[in-house]
Amino acid sequence: MAKKRGTEEKSKELRLPAGGEVICVVMEVIGADHVKVKCMDGAVRVCRIPGKFRRRVWISEGDLVLILPWDFQPSKGEVLHKYSKDEVKKLLSMGLVTQELLELEHE
Repeated sequence: MAKKRGTEEKSKELRLPAGGEVICVVMEVIGADHVKVKCMDGAVRVCRIPGKFRRRVWISEGDLVLILPWDFQPSKGEVLHKYSKDEVKKLLSMGLVTQELLELEHE
């Protein structure tokens, strides 16, 4: 039960981008634990879903995620966090996410 309590506490605080992290919308789930994302900086990247998310956090098309682009290969990156619907509303109200980026998920 100690694990569950720890995850509940983490979900309450909103994870904001810091230190090169970028907010993106998932365009396509490629498979083999990779997704194609459209980022706030205009780039399209292929990102890896790390092992700690596999079978715990389901990522699908249209989801808002936080990624960290790789230093040695900027066209690729790693998924750090998946935003819930409530977190997306908070990001919109704070002005960190544009409505145009969210409209990409409906195309």
